[in-house]
Amino acid sequence: MKRTQIYGMMAEFDTPDSIVHAARLTHAAGYRRIDAYSPFPIEALAEAMDFHASGVPLVVLIGGILGGLSGFFLQYWIHVIHYPINVGGRPLNSWPAFIVVTFEMTILFAGIFAVFGMLALNGLPMPYHPVFNVPRFAFATKDRFFLIIFSSDPKYDPAETRRFLEGMNPRSIAEVPS
Repeated sequence: MKRTQIYGMMAEFDTPDSIVHAARLTHAAGYRRIDAYSPFPIEALAEAMDFHASGVPLVVLIGGILGGLSGFFLQYWIHVIHYPINVGGRPLNSWPAFIVVTFEMTILFAGIFAVFGMLALNGLPMPYHPVFNVPRFAFATKDRFFLIIFSSDPKYDPAETRRFLEGMNPRSIAEVPS
């Protein structure tokens, strides 16, 4: 007999207020590996789960710095080292002339790093996700709200977590198989 791994425990709620309240209670109870799904954005939900911004701004900053430096040093290498041409007695390293390309490379690299950094940090592309194994999860795009406690949470215990979720009066509770 094959045992399936449990991805987590999912509770279904009817209203945005109930999912926000459930997320606050879950976070206050000490669960940290949680996620919520809703058919539309709920601003208070991220705050209730104590969700902090991801590392995307740092990735974009690093990309912008690398782009600016690569744009500047590419021009420096071309104009000073590889193919120096003295035009009208001007200096070979005329950095004011390099500003436009340096700026454009900064924006280009920051944009590219933003897209690929966001995809990598979000774990995308993800053609399969275990929450789709729960049949009622199809209502997440219509009118239902779901809160999942991942089995990788240090506080996760199947019986205790189920009891905790039942105390919040959800519409249904389901184990999410991997």
